[in-house]
Amino acid sequence: MKPAALALSLAGLPLAADARTDRPNIFVDVAGLVPGAILDVRYFGSDNFVGTRVDGYGAARCFLTRPAAEALAKVASEARKKGYGLRIFDCYRPARAVAHFARWASDLADERTKATYYPDVAKKDLFAEGYIAARSGHSRGSTLDLTLFDVSSGRDVDMGTPFDLFSPRSWPASPAVTSAQRANRALLATLMAHGGFKPFDKEWWHFTLKDEPFPDTYFDFPIE
Repeated sequence: MKPAALALSLAGLPLAADARTDRPNIFVDVAGLVPGAILDVRYFGSDNFVGTRVDGYGAARCFLTRPAAEALAKVASEARKKGYGLRIFDCYRPARAVAHFARWASDLADERTKATYYPDVAKKDLFAEGYIAARSGHSRGSTLDLTLFDVSSGRDVDMGTPFDLFSPRSWPASPAVTSAQRANRALLATLMAHGGFKPFDKEWWHFTLKDEPFPDTYFDFPIE
């Protein structure tokens, strides 16, 4: 698909225009409820697939709805008993950030981050293959991206691929990684499932609270 055609196809998709811009009191700062978690908010900096700070990320903070944050606190407690901590890459994501992703995806000439973030997928296919969506569950406030780290060493657990690698290798059950790496992914998924979160079949790091309070509502307040 040519860049102009892709931009046109995205133009009709609902992105930020119909999202709520208020921040309800039910949204809370995860740092206050999950002590010890490392906030590695990638879209606040340039170490991400877009290659620059993403719209809506005015601070390296992590907001979730209170039910999701409280469930995550339970996950963190259980992980700590096993010697692990949580490294969080992203939580609530403003709808304007999703729109930024769409604009980036429509610029097929910009492939600066391809080798690092999508070596196995053509940029024009990122939407079609489900790696980027016109609407993100993150914008509903009960979805997050995370991994585990070993508390004793401070090193991240080996999951076989880095965060945001758009590739079949990042699918939780991918046979392209070792059995030990799949076991590490399963450990994270089990901890999250016990906390009430469900996984995403294309990203080992992505989880959504099963009983999220806003299943059909998207938000666009900035992260500040």
